[in-house]
Amino acid sequence: MTYKETIDYLFNCLPVFQHQGASAYKPGLERTIQLDDYLGNPHRKYKTIHVAGTNGKGSVSHSLAAILQSAGYKTGLYTSPHLKDFRERIRVDGEMIPEQAVIDFVARHKLFFEPVQPSFFELTMEMAFDWFATAEVDIAVIEVGLGGRLDSTNIIAPELSIITNISFDHMQFLGDTLPKIAYEKAGIIKSGIPVVIGEAEGAVKEVFVQKAREVGAPLYFAEECFHLTPSGNGFYCEKYNEIEVQLKGIYQQKNVATVLTAIDLLRQKQLSVSDKAVREGLRRVADLTGLQGRWQILQTHPTIVCDTGHNEAGIRCIVQQLEEQKYTRLHIVFGMVNDKDINKVLSLLPQNATYYFTQAAIPRALEAKKLYDLALQYGLNGKIFASVSTAIEAAKEAANEDDFIYIGGSTFIVAEAI
Repeated sequence: MTYKETIDYLFNCLPVFQHQGASAYKPGLERTIQLDDYLGNPHRKYKTIHVAGTNGKGSVSHSLAAILQSAGYKTGLYTSPHLKDFRERIRVDGEMIPEQAVIDFVARHKLFFEPVQPSFFELTMEMAFDWFATAEVDIAVIEVGLGGRLDSTNIIAPELSIITNISFDHMQFLGDTLPKIAYEKAGIIKSGIPVVIGEAEGAVKEVFVQKAREVGAPLYFAEECFHLTPSGNGFYCEKYNEIEVQLKGIYQQKNVATVLTAIDLLRQKQLSVSDKAVREGLRRVADLTGLQGRWQILQTHPTIVCDTGHNEAGIRCIVQQLEEQKYTRLHIVFGMVNDKDINKVLSLLPQNATYYFTQAAIPRALEAKKLYDLALQYGLNGKIFASVSTAIEAAKEAANEDDFIYIGGSTFIVAEAI
């Protein structure tokens, strides 16, 4: 098979949550363990870091990988979903897995995995683990797909576990209260392995405290370890003074505190990471890892920014960020997937904007007409566009040089915009 044929096979012959949603979700570790045993448990051949959370886990994962690369470690990075190319999910020192490696993995192992019937995520995760072993990485940063307790990534025994934060998302799988969601995320906490919590309070914090106590895991709250304040092109803290960061957005303040706490704990694990490597990694995260879609500036005059924030907490941060921008008029190109809390998100969006309602070219996309009808109930006015590209073009045509265009609502909207 060619690379395109191989990717088509993966997407069309395996259940893909990214496209299908709930029907593709396969909780539990049985199939993963079966695949992992067959491949010789590749994840045991290098150190790992496990990153879970509702929001921020992508930024934290990429930031850690960038810092470890800067420190001289050969670093694997497994994240999801991808924006443009499937291979974005699997990187070594920022380089995507080669097309031929994807072809060879599927061709070599398909006779085994087809009867197992893994999900798309389970198989691609094992592809990542196998590729990291082949590439002989020193350490790999592994981002949880969904939840934690029953996520297929939870077979690893990491050096460090990280849970960025808890907010409402994927409630049909993880629970309808924050403590229930926290319980699922806390499933990555393991005996004797330190865990960093990026942000938690009240009943959610208690879930983590109880779980850590139950299994005997050292527990650290990033908010208590590092106090950051916005400064210049990044943040200020007592230990590092000024830190320049490439990833923009107010929400990165908590992510950076989480990363710095994690680095301190990795140093206790005898990983040599200099302050210079920390600064270099944070200053060049996107350059070193290829990360896109986090308050990413696509154009100036007019300013066009996209961001993959897509749930209540993510949109709340984006709205706060929009309030700090300077512009004459605000234009918002917006679309969502159909399994999010649409009404909650719409209730947060600013009414002083012109909206361009659209939908991504995936089965999970919420129909633009339905989004438009719901948005009217929240005082959000605009027009319907059949595609992301036509919505963006309309916004650009309507905008003056000093206007601001925001593109978001869904990872898949951002993917098409980029």
